[in-house]
Amino acid sequence: MKVAVISDIHDNAHNLVMFFEQVKKYDVEKIIFLGDFAWAAIAGLLCASPIPVFAIWGNNDGDKTLITKFSLGKDSNLEIGLDIFDTIELDSRKIFLSHYPMLAKSMARSWDFDAVFYGHNHEKHKESIEKCLVLNPWEIGAYKTWIASFAIYDTQTNEAEIIEIENAITTNTQESQEKFKQIKYEFNKQKGHQF
Repeated sequence: MKVAVISDIHDNAHNLVMFFEQVKKYDVEKIIFLGDFAWAAIAGLLCASPIPVFAIWGNNDGDKTLITKFSLGKDSNLEIGLDIFDTIELDSRKIFLSHYPMLAKSMARSWDFDAVFYGHNHEKHKESIEKCLVLNPWEIGAYKTWIASFAIYDTQTNEAEIIEIENAITTNTQESQEKFKQIKYEFNKQKGHQF
């Protein structure tokens, strides 16, 4: 089974739509979303996905009540877990999902999972720990890195490929970068953001 793994949409509806167009090439049967909707309307796009979506919460999900209401609506293809982490089994592969990177390595070393997927820090990462695939698919939002991407995970091989989204856009403009420098804000320097 081919599974698309996405994270950190952060309101970028354009890149999410571009993802849906591009993922058609890969015969995907499931989408896993690792959190950070940021805007409830993003959940509406995920609900309308032709491919079933399983999501966990992140730390920037906006109106969780409205997102949950959308996901429970008639004909919704979005299912949301109850927390910032969860487990899922696909084709006998046990997968641990976490929004935060701090759980990833310890769960990979537990020998309980074939794969561990995480997001949050908007950084591409793929490695094998104790025969467990550890993967961060980068970000849909393209805010931190100016690159939007997703991963295709193959349950048969327990491997994944990270793919950049074509025609992606970013809202991280030169003007916003200058303002962040002015206020001395650095992305992911807060406690718990390091991998």
